[in-house]
Amino acid sequence: MTSSSPSKQDLLQAPIQHIDIKQHDVVALVDAMQHLAYSSRDTYRAASIYERMLRDTECAVILCIGGSMVSAGMKQIFIDLIRNNMVDAIVSTGANIVDQDFFEALGFKHYIATDQYKYGNEDAVLRELKIDRIYDTFIDEDELRICDDTIEEITNSLEPRPYSSREFIREMGAWLERNGKTPKQGGVDSVVYAAYECQVPIFVPAFSDCSAGFGLVAHQHARQGKPVVSIDSAKDFYELTRLKIVNPVTGLLMVGGGTPKNFAQDIVVSAEILGAEAPMHKYAIQVTVADARDGALSGSTLKEASSWGKVDLTWEQMVFAEATMALPLIAGYGYHTRAYVDRTAKKFAEVLDAVPVTA
Repeated sequence: MTSSSPSKQDLLQAPIQHIDIKQHDVVALVDAMQHLAYSSRDTYRAASIYERMLRDTECAVILCIGGSMVSAGMKQIFIDLIRNNMVDAIVSTGANIVDQDFFEALGFKHYIATDQYKYGNEDAVLRELKIDRIYDTFIDEDELRICDDTIEEITNSLEPRPYSSREFIREMGAWLERNGKTPKQGGVDSVVYAAYECQVPIFVPAFSDCSAGFGLVAHQHARQGKPVVSIDSAKDFYELTRLKIVNPVTGLLMVGGGTPKNFAQDIVVSAEILGAEAPMHKYAIQVTVADARDGALSGSTLKEASSWGKVDLTWEQMVFAEATMALPLIAGYGYHTRAYVDRTAKKFAEVLDAVPVTA
């Protein structure tokens, strides 16, 4: 670096500010979009399906989060969905839950990157400064290492045995409470803590594919030859399948695609294999920019999922739009139409901690 090069402090100046759907009544705007074309009309229909999903009090709403949404400013939306009984279970990538949400719960932030770093050839400078880039967002790698170390600390405190990701993330929420990292104790709110308080289970099928993986690896390396904490992906799948068995009417709100999408869709087939009467997901919405033509899951249509017996075709909608633009409209519509007011918390985390059901 030269004397004219920026410092880390110079670059980490403008924090990402999470959008608050409670402050923006989008109902009139979204209603007007039904008379337009292209993704506007699709977004309106998705919002109306989400409203219908919420008004169906028998329906268990499963939120799927792909991509990098918390770092992009969507955290408060997810928190509000949890705290207003607008979601009953979450399936996510590890990055959203650990590297981004839990990271911010520890007191850290994500920062806006200028166009010079988004479009330029400056990543070598960032590497030297230990600043990691997520497209147009910065994150301090030194702070990420603290997140890794905290996950190792949590892991070391647990009884050595296999855990579902849901069980482990619950322990992350408990750690935040014990260590004063909650809104009531002067900290910031988080998806992990809101879910812990409201008994909303969070599943991360690829849990080691994030900061959690580093903490778990460090734990297992230090305990060579001794019993260890591990993540049981089959237990994850079984637990989410149990929710389909105890609450057959389900709806999916999917942001992005990939593993969270497939994991949530597959519980219909899994429940059938266990001998349960498992109807297809009654409602399904997916927001994605992925193309369906290469066969990749992020872009595979919901109609394609119906051919596998996963999604009913009556109330499904693909929205081919960038998620940070479409999600506030869809979630905000559900919130400001007050479609959730007659819903009661299903508290599925308590269900999963009970004795497994028989199909």
